[in-house]
Formats: sequence, C-alpha cells, structure tokens
Amino acid sequence: MREEAERVQAALGEVERVLQRLADARMTVAEVLTEPKSAVVASAGITGAAGAVVPRRAEGMTASVLPGDYQRIISVLESAAGREGMRCQQLAAALGLQAVPAKVEGLRSKAKRLMERGWALQPRPGVFTPLGTPAG
Repeated sequence: MREEAERVQAALGEVERVLQRLADARMTVAEVLTEPKSAVVASAGITGAAGAVVPRRAEGMTASVLPGDYQRIISVLESAAGREGMRCQQLAAALGLQAVPAKVEGLRSKAKRLMERGWALQPRPGVFTPLGTPAG
C-alpha cells in the first residue's frame, strides 16, 4: 500500500508541475493580449530583428534612412556607372566584393528589396538602376 501511495504522490506532483506551467503560460498570454499594440511592436523592435529593415520609400525620404549596405548599393547605382543600369556581378565589383555566387545572390536579394520598396528600378531582368533613370 505504501508503494502505491508513493507512486500516486509522485504522479500527483508531476501533474501539479504541468498544471503550474500551463497556468503560467495562460497568464503570459493574457498579459500579452491586454498590452496595447504599440507596446508589443516597441518591444519587438528592442529585441532586434534578424535582418535589416528597409522602409518603403516615401516623398522626401533620402537614402540616409537605409541600413549601410543598402546605402552603398544606392550610392553605386547613382554613380555615373550605375545610371546606365548594373547587373549584380557589376555591383559586386563596384562594391569591392568578390563576384562569387554567395555574394552576388546576397546583392541580388538586397537590390530586389530596394526595388520592391521603391528605392531602385529594375527595367530589365537582373539590371538595376536608381530611381528616375530608366535603362533601355
């Protein structure tokens, strides 16, 4: 009988620990749901995202609001060489990067992000230009 009582006590202890974890989780979820939305967004910004944030371009914005890598890409595109349009291999060379697939694909991703957010144009597949400079 004692062994059975000890086994039941051990099982009860485990169930109580699980129940406490569930209660803690429920309380956390309730706290998060009652916080104002702006507090949740602000706390997400403090923890740091796993990538650079490229804002959508709006009237009066300059490239200075962009993260450093993106500012350098815009700078190259706005240079005399970039105004005619550049492929990512050319961008890599202009930025002093090796034209290896990993670097070129990273640049392509960033250039496409700039294009999607209104900072650059892609007049032909794989060719990027600064705004207001359509390349034939």
